[in-house]
Amino acid sequence: MSERDAIREQIIEAAKKRFWHYGYAKTTMAEVAADCGMSPGNLYRFFPGKLDIAEAIGMAEFECHMEVLRALATASGRSARQRLHDFFFESLRHTYTVLENNPRIHEMAQVIARERPEYANSLYAIERTLLCALLADGEAAGEFRSTDRAFTAEMLQSATMKFCYPQLWSQLTLPKLERELEGVLALLIDGLAQAA
Repeated sequence: MSERDAIREQIIEAAKKRFWHYGYAKTTMAEVAADCGMSPGNLYRFFPGKLDIAEAIGMAEFECHMEVLRALATASGRSARQRLHDFFFESLRHTYTVLENNPRIHEMAQVIARERPEYANSLYAIERTLLCALLADGEAAGEFRSTDRAFTAEMLQSATMKFCYPQLWSQLTLPKLERELEGVLALLIDGLAQAA
């Protein structure tokens, strides 16, 4: 890791601690700089603004979670139907747990979504590549009928949006959300399998 990358990581970790403890809105760039032992001017050499740091935190968290989703999407010994089911259940459980354990993350996510909607769209596009590959596996195995994979992946995301960020949409408990997701996925997966 280069010295510049190490300093960026130090800034991200310092900001994350402040965001999680005090909240995104109540954290200033000067405080993050002080936590890193640098001047605010030096901090701006690494990140143009607080929202850029928040994006970097979100991207690092997303990349870690994508590794888990990749493993589930490509798991050997499981059908494409099972892997698709596992994929969406992991997303629900992961996000629900993260937001339950640290409600301040929710504040940061809302700011990013409002201020930079293209950021969330880019994450959904990355996730769709995994879904497209999983759909291709299902088609090759005869589990799913042939479809426009990109469109189908996008519609799967749309149909399961409530379960990707559950605390944004409802106050249901995790078991109730899992019950609903089970029903939604049964309908979606059965629809993909028709005439396969």
